[in-house]
Amino acid sequence: MSELLAASTAATTAAPAGSAPGRLSGFFDSDLVWSFRHSPVAIVAAIVALVIILSAAMAPLIAPHDPFDLASLSLLDASNPPAWIEGGSWSYPLGTDNQGRDVLSAILYGARLSLVVGVSAVAFAVLLGVMLGLIAGWRGGIAETIIMRIADVQLSFPAILIALLIDGVARGLLPREVQAEITLYVLIGAIALSAWVQYARTVRGSTLVERNKEYIQAARVIGVRPA
Repeated sequence: MSELLAASTAATTAAPAGSAPGRLSGFFDSDLVWSFRHSPVAIVAAIVALVIILSAAMAPLIAPHDPFDLASLSLLDASNPPAWIEGGSWSYPLGTDNQGRDVLSAILYGARLSLVVGVSAVAFAVLLGVMLGLIAGWRGGIAETIIMRIADVQLSFPAILIALLIDGVARGLLPREVQAEITLYVLIGAIALSAWVQYARTVRGSTLVERNKEYIQAARVIGVRPA
């Protein structure tokens, strides 16, 4: 009896320590991970994306030159071919442009800016779209009508046209002396404001389904606040 009690106590004590590995093994056994491991295209795409992200993040360390350092540029090095072509140099592995800037360094530093703009614009679009979609689906009435009609009108135009329109209006309204300082933020806002509709419509549809379920009705009955 004492041996059985000791074994039960030991198993109970060891259970929390093994819970984290258990969750981790459960994640690796999930359908998502299984599908990823059995998809060569997904694995190659993930490796390429990881290489691009790491290269952009470490651009100051691995780039041969600093494309923003104008003092290091020389027109004598303009339009050099890549290093593996006759006349090229390994100082400029992918060659130079017509102003003498190293193409590889420009790509690495440009990738940093592209990733910042892309991630920030998508995050802003998701935040705005989810918020407006929740308001439209939960409140209904005039709020839903206004938000969804704006979304419908915006969907009738190409996203790139909306982004260019927002960017042009912002440049026209802002003073010229501050335009250069906030160009990046205007670009992020223009892209986000042209992409929020798809998230808002998806969240609104999900909210319409959820708000009629039993647990929502039960919450209303017991007096839970709408927020």
